Amino acid sequence: MLGSELQPITAPSVASSPTSEQPKKKNKRKRKTRLKNQDQQQQQTKKHDEPNEWADKCMYAELLEMNSDDPWTTTDGLPDDLETGWVAVAPVPVGKRCLAISHNSNGTAPNTMLRSRALGKPLMARFPSSLPPNTVVDCILDCNWRDNGILHVLDVVKWKGQDIGDCETAFRFWWRDTRLAELPISPPPALTSPRHQSDHAPSRYRFSYPTTLLPIPYYQNTSLDSLSAVVLPLARSSRSVTVDVPVLAPADISMDIDGAAEGPSIDHLPINVYPDGMLLYVSEASYDSGTSPLSSWVPIKPFTPVPSLNAEAPLDKFQRLVHQRMERKTAAVSIEVEMS
Repeated sequence: MLGSELQPITAPSVASSPTSEQPKKKNKRKRKTRLKNQDQQQQQTKKHDEPNEWADKCMYAELLEMNSDDPWTTTDGLPDDLETGWVAVAPVPVGKRCLAISHNSNGTAPNTMLRSRALGKPLMARFPSSLPPNTVVDCILDCNWRDNGILHVLDVVKWKGQDIGDCETAFRFWWRDTRLAELPISPPPALTSPRHQSDHAPSRYRFSYPTTLLPIPYYQNTSLDSLSAVVLPLARSSRSVTVDVPVLAPADISMDIDGAAEGPSIDHLPINVYPDGMLLYVSEASYDSGTSPLSSWVPIKPFTPVPSLNAEAPLDKFQRLVHQRMERKTAAVSIEVEMS
């Protein structure tokens, strides 16, 4: 009797064992898939967080600290050797700081990449430029580059594979101006679709990448008189330049002109470049990657998280301190004359 009762009990348990293993196998598969996905996400996050080789390679200026309001003290925050040991750059344009890196010698092919200052990430797809191969230049992408196609060249790090960053500031700027003047003018990119046009101004041409490499002016004469009469007024003023911009007829917007026999006519338009401030470089210093005390930044607008109506703009303060130095210098000369 016991045997006949036990038989139906043990039989179902054996028969049910395969079905009980099925959910376990499914759970294992799901767990493996979940772990694999987590692994991939971690790898992508790790790759994203890894520093780029071009990250923080720009020579980034420190904000010039001007602390004293006493007109007769010598500790006004301006460099002691301001008149003899520095080079001024002005007007620094409004825009985005970046590095322009060229990779091959064919100027008609996309050979140039713009990398952001802090993270070294691409700002746009590669585009053709007249820069020679293996060249790295420190630039500012104009705030209105889609309208004017301007990429402002601030400094030179490498030119045709030759390291220029080891040279002194004045030589680098001279090299920059000389070499850029030798480059051919890049034509504006052909319009291939209406997406390059502005929604608000459909008849206006829009650049898909910068074509004009424009050096920012520099001044080796940083005497107090020169700063007051020449450099500081220019640092506040808009800079007028001429660029080549295609002029499109309304009919050109809806048609593909790439490969057409005749493209849009080119107009030489005056463009205003808006000022952002002035840079000072130690004249005998080499190019120093990262935030560097060898360069000082004097912006037009107050450099505060919450702008105040009473806050004095750094460039205004710099000019005031320059004038105070001039007054002290004049007073010292007068005393010498009286004593003699």
